[in-house]
Amino acid sequence: MSQLTFPDFAYERPDLDRLETAFNAVLEELRSAEHLHDAIAAVEQIDSIRASVSTAYNIGYIRYSINTRDEFYRQEKDWFDQHLPRTEQWRVDYYRALLDSPHREALQQHFGTQLFDSAEVSIRTFRPEILEELQAVNKLNSEFTQLRGGAEIEVDGQTYNLSSITPLEQVADREKRKEASSAKWQWFADHRARIEEIYAEMVKLRTSMATKLGYDNFVGLGYANMNRTDYGPEQVANFRRQIREHIVPIAQRLYDKQRERLGIDRLHYYDLAFRFPSGNPKPQGSPAEIVAHADRMYQELSQETGEFFRYLQDKKLMDLEAKDGKAPGGYCTFINDHQSPYIFSNFNGTSHDIDVLTHEFGHAFQVYSSRDQRPLEYNWPTYDAAEIHSMSMEFFTYPWMEGFFGPDTEKYYFSHVAGSFRFLPYGCAVDEFQHRVYENPDLDNAGRNAIWKEMEAKYLPHLDYSDHDHLSEGTFWQSQGHIFSVPFYYIDYCLAQICAFQFFLRDEEDHDAAWAAYVRLCKAGGSKSFLELVELAGLENPFEDGVVKKIADRMRERLDV
Repeated sequence: MSQLTFPDFAYERPDLDRLETAFNAVLEELRSAEHLHDAIAAVEQIDSIRASVSTAYNIGYIRYSINTRDEFYRQEKDWFDQHLPRTEQWRVDYYRALLDSPHREALQQHFGTQLFDSAEVSIRTFRPEILEELQAVNKLNSEFTQLRGGAEIEVDGQTYNLSSITPLEQVADREKRKEASSAKWQWFADHRARIEEIYAEMVKLRTSMATKLGYDNFVGLGYANMNRTDYGPEQVANFRRQIREHIVPIAQRLYDKQRERLGIDRLHYYDLAFRFPSGNPKPQGSPAEIVAHADRMYQELSQETGEFFRYLQDKKLMDLEAKDGKAPGGYCTFINDHQSPYIFSNFNGTSHDIDVLTHEFGHAFQVYSSRDQRPLEYNWPTYDAAEIHSMSMEFFTYPWMEGFFGPDTEKYYFSHVAGSFRFLPYGCAVDEFQHRVYENPDLDNAGRNAIWKEMEAKYLPHLDYSDHDHLSEGTFWQSQGHIFSVPFYYIDYCLAQICAFQFFLRDEEDHDAAWAAYVRLCKAGGSKSFLELVELAGLENPFEDGVVKKIADRMRERLDV
């Protein structure tokens, strides 16, 4: 394993022509392998080639997202947007060779069935005819990232970006909150025309790809892109119904109690992020002090987490603080050839700093735990299962929150659990919105905004945009990056949240057993499907009728609603 730190990781643009020649040569070896061990060796060589491309992409992408104004890595990102889609053909050819192999049964015994189930779904996601559309979507994604990363929002003579303005939206002075939130949404209003154009073009391109691949619309292709092998839109619709019936009423009571605590007649859009009259829970100390306490926390949680967090620090595999020109949001990725996860975040002095540090650490711990899983597909599970690790880690670290929040600790606990409940209806609104949009791809911008207003009425009836013209027109969705970059991802957070609640409840009852199940889940990586991983961890299937209600009833006791 590499001993270098991330700043020293070498970046070199991959020679795709040379790699494609090598890939095709190994692919032929897989197809013509006389013995099982030759077929396994070919799979391992193919993994090595694909990992080298992924490594280059991720190093470049991390450095680009740390500074979207860096011209070199911006150009490299543009190059990947243009050229990486050609490697989709490699993937499809490889999966076809696996599925057609005379050694298929023995390969399944060696690698497990998930690789082959995934391959069956994945070969339906690409043909050369959609290459230009993939390139165009990548280019639009980069433009959207660049647009948001370069946001400059003026408040009281100071300039903020979309990450650093958040603390201003949480101050006690209501007029100051309104001023900051209005300024942020005015930025979106000023850029609305281009944002809507970007999304409209994405919908058109994705629909074209789906049609060329034989789907009725993009929904089927979107699910295949998410590698969903054991559930479909019907199960997701039933899950959303359960959220509407059992979670939305609880969320509404939470908003009513927030309004009562704040002593106001109505919760306006600029009030939503302000939870307590005495102020929101805030982490104590500097970013360096927060990281130092996180180090102590992970040392005490378990030997595995302690060693791993020290590894992240020693190898400089985290960039946590908000900076000008930095892409908004947070993520974790994996640099294959260095077997190193990387955590990207935007600390801004709010409790979200701690949420993202625990959340993204959960992702990182999982992929590090399964880094030796083979084939390459098994390093990560599908997104739905991956979010279980991250969201559950937020709960496993509860005993150490006092070191972050001091006197605000109890407020943090309440805010975190309440926020988890409030998120579920929003996540389902985002998901159903996308289903409706891609089922009706000929809608214009006004039609899509009208659908979002329907979703707000259905899942988020507390919202009051009466004094903001832009938001009143159903435009809030335009701030949600996942809608643009990873269609149909967002429901995965909701499914995982129900699973994470279960880990939280089990951890209270028997920490050792809950933690052992969590580590077992992490080590399994992507070697099983979502529902198989849920079963492996001893969790209840969130799709089954009654599960959402059961979990909601147990969790609401902590909220007094």
